[in-house]
Amino acid sequence: MRARLTTTLLFAVSAVCAQKPAASEKAPVEGQGPVIRTTVNYVVVPVTVTDKNSKFVNGLEGKDFKLFDNNKSQDIRLDVSYVPVSLVVAIQANSSVEVVLPKIKPLGPLLENLVIGESGEAAILAFDHRVRLLQDFTSDGRLFTRALQGLQPGSTTAAMIDAVFDATRLLRRRPTNHRRILLLISEAMDKGSEGRLREALLEAQVHNIIIYSININRAVTSLTERPQPPRWDHLPPGARPIPSYAPQTPTVHAQVSGVQGQSLNFTPLFIEIFRQVKGIFIPNPLEVFTRYTGGREYSFLKTETLQRVVSDLGEELHSQYILSYTPNNIEEGGWHDIRVEVSRFNMTIRTRPGYWMASVPQ
Repeated sequence: MRARLTTTLLFAVSAVCAQKPAASEKAPVEGQGPVIRTTVNYVVVPVTVTDKNSKFVNGLEGKDFKLFDNNKSQDIRLDVSYVPVSLVVAIQANSSVEVVLPKIKPLGPLLENLVIGESGEAAILAFDHRVRLLQDFTSDGRLFTRALQGLQPGSTTAAMIDAVFDATRLLRRRPTNHRRILLLISEAMDKGSEGRLREALLEAQVHNIIIYSININRAVTSLTERPQPPRWDHLPPGARPIPSYAPQTPTVHAQVSGVQGQSLNFTPLFIEIFRQVKGIFIPNPLEVFTRYTGGREYSFLKTETLQRVVSDLGEELHSQYILSYTPNNIEEGGWHDIRVEVSRFNMTIRTRPGYWMASVPQ
């Protein structure tokens, strides 16, 4: 963010906030001195309020909210008008989720009606080792649905973090009066990204992007993904001697006959169990993206569950309160904590936890 004076004083602030033009400038009048041109810096804070039954609370007014930036009370503004949605849906489309893709393809009409809305727009990305733009931003639901129908599984990798970078590049060019939403439909693991998690998160925060995720169950995809072709064996079947006491396991059967046995391989499931134990101590990328942008994680197994998740996501987006403010402590560099309070009791508040700001020269 930037404030510019005609006296050649220039300073730059790298903050997680947008820039909003000041009031229209009037022509200078002779004898009135220099004309000051400046911009107004503001931070956008989407807030979701739920009651003790996890139901969204509507009807709150600006006077019901208090916002603190690094424990300093701020003068906030509540946007009471409808804010259009600019949505990017980034879908993992690699060989691991081949059986899940048919459940995702019919989501076009639901996303159009429940999430995007009449004035919104959406784009679709698919990623495996690369990130592909299946459909640029459009308000035409037919194009959106057609792009989803064209989803096809790709390679074995899944560059989720790279997909967040690409989605951010698309969203940061959208109008500043739109809510910028990224919906990730993927597993909770990144496999093969060139970008780093921290830089992707900062980019999303800088451009006021809220990230939601619909998590694909990794244990299910491990059991259902198509096995990779075995490496070529220079020895023919039966060339290796088998001890007489060796049990006839599926592996031995394959070694003798050259044909894979019909037994279900549960080894990937055990591997994933150990990976999930490690994940308790190391947050997965989806958790980091959603938590630090004010979004939320969802999960699904069945088509009916996925449809309900999309419905809940649409209800949340259209029940959010959009707060904005001009920080009165921009001289404080580094991380700024955001805390929002509501005047009513027994309410749960979810919002972005803060933003990063560079220090301002005095």
